[in-house]
Parts: sequence; structure tokens; C-alpha cells
Amino acid sequence: MNPLLEVRALGQQIWLDNLSRSLLNDGHLARFIAEDGVCGVTTNPSIFHKAIADGRYYEDDLARLLAEPLEAEARYEALVIPDVQRACDLLAATHKASDGNAGYVSLEVSPALAHDAEATVAAGIRLKSAVDRDNLLIKVPATEAGLTAIEGLIARGVSVNVTLMFSLEHVDAVAAAYVAGLERLRQAGGNPASVRSVASLFLSRVDTAVDKRLDEIGGEALQLRGKTAVAMAKLAYRRYLERFHGSVFAPLRASGARPQFMLWASTGTKNAAYSDLLYVEPLIGPETVNTLPDATLAALRDHGHAAPTIEEDIEAAEAQFKALSGLNIDMDLVGRQLQEEGLKQFEQAFSALLELTA
Repeated sequence: MNPLLEVRALGQQIWLDNLSRSLLNDGHLARFIAEDGVCGVTTNPSIFHKAIADGRYYEDDLARLLAEPLEAEARYEALVIPDVQRACDLLAATHKASDGNAGYVSLEVSPALAHDAEATVAAGIRLKSAVDRDNLLIKVPATEAGLTAIEGLIARGVSVNVTLMFSLEHVDAVAAAYVAGLERLRQAGGNPASVRSVASLFLSRVDTAVDKRLDEIGGEALQLRGKTAVAMAKLAYRRYLERFHGSVFAPLRASGARPQFMLWASTGTKNAAYSDLLYVEPLIGPETVNTLPDATLAALRDHGHAAPTIEEDIEAAEAQFKALSGLNIDMDLVGRQLQEEGLKQFEQAFSALLELTA
């Protein structure tokens, strides 16, 4: 059996971390959905920059838009919103069949708004209206202002993919923002069942950062390399179960609210010494999402092994974090630093993207 379909049968959704007109026009995305059970798509400025810079299918539309009196960001949105709509339409049947639990496409607000909550909310509402699809997620970074915006968007019935999460501190703060937004929506007479959210925890970058510190320490610390991100994800999932399947969330659940699924992001292995499925095989379980770049998707299809692993080795995960603390590696601080770096990378990619449409 196709390992991708086996993973789906175990309750985990596989999303593609890519979108381009080549994937759409050449039928690749449709085949991923039909044959591999792919049930979502994530995008970011880097993905769209590569798609537009390298894609022959954008040339005519870009030339037409460059002749119109528009701002660069408006031209960018005019190029990518139709792609997002087409992807949403391809996944519409998945969305309907899953009662709205799967079949989503994510579109990110401008990284330039990451520290402006009010502008982020306004941009999210505007993009939701422009795409006009029920299975759209507005992507918002988990910055301090982003947390305020996430609560505000959820309170207004806008579904959200929270991005740039790198720590358990981020996991807790994002979940609190989601729950607060649901409470506001319910108290205002809205329907909590109408919104969805995923919390995207970035993995490979965490190992890259922590491994560098372990290399500097040397000795027995080297035995801890390549284990931190998976441990973090397992601990995050345990918190997810406690939070969203416990008594605190029960009143919201009774009103139709859905849990905020954990999403494993940055799952392409960066260290060639590690398994190409390091951030896939150990993290399979119900009510989770793994968003895979093309190469990791192909690797899972080719030689992946599907098993319910997400709740295994919790003691080892706790021991990993205890050992890191004993070495004075502050994982919350690592997470904050990685978020700052990740935001800068997205800002640079977005600036480069707007240069194409200026």
C-alpha cells in the first residue's frame, strides 16, 4: 500500500508544502490528491518567489500586470490568488468529505505586518474575501503582535494557520490565542464550528540550531544531536491532547469548536547524516498534519514506513529536554531567536518577490 495513504488511515493529514502553476497546469497537484491522499497545501513567500521566477506559466500575466497602474503587492496578489483558488477548488471535495477538518490551502499575510496586529487582522479579512473559498487558511506568524491578530481573526470567524513556531512556549501561547478567539466568537453569538486552525511547529531548523550548540560543547553532548525537534513535537502533541481533549476545552467543544491541530513544518531534513524521513516517521498520529516539500513527499511514498508513533518514546523526549537544560541550552530562547531569523528570511523572500512585480 502507498505509505502516504497508510499515514492518512492512521489519522494524520499530509499536506504539500508547495504551490505553483506548474503543479496546477500539469496536473501534479491533482494526482497528489487523487493517488497519494494529499489533503492540503501550504505556501509562503519563498515558495511563490520560486514559482513566479522560474515558472513559464506566469510570464504573460506578469507582463500584462506590469503594464497596469498597480502597486507591486497588488500585482503579486493578482498572480497568486487565482492559484490559491484553483488549489482550494481541487481540495473542495476533501474539505466537504472531512466535514471541514481537511482540504485547506494556506495564504500568508505580508511578513511586513508581523509586528502590527491591527494591520494583520485587516489583511487577513481582505485576503479571505479576495480568495472567497471556505477551505482557505490565513497564515499569520506567532509573533507577539501575531498572537493578538490570531485571536482577533478567530473572533471574526477567519480560519488561521499559525506559522513560525519554534518552541513549546510558542505552542502554549498560540493555543491560548486560539481559545481566546473562540470564546470571543461564541460570546458575540458566532458559530465556533465555522473556524479551523492549525499550529505550525517548525522542526528541522530547531535541530540545526541546537546541534550547533551541542557541537560547540562536545563530549557526551554530541549524543543529543538530531533528537531535539522530534522530542519537542512529541511533547507538543502531549500538551495538545491535554488541552483540547481535557475539561477546560470541553465547553467550547460542546458548542462545536474544533481543536487546533498541530502541524509539523520545516520537515525536509537539512543534515545529510540524518534520515530523510526524520521529521515524518516518528511523528505520525491522529489529529495532526505534516506538510512536506516535494522531495520529502517522494521519499515517504518510496520508502516510508507508516505506524502510529507520535505517542511513543515520551520519556526519551522528556529526557532530551532535561539534558539540554542541564547543558544550559534554553529552548524558549532558541525558539525566539529562530522566530526572529525565520521572519527575516520571509521578509527578504517577500521583498525579492515584490521586486519581480515592481
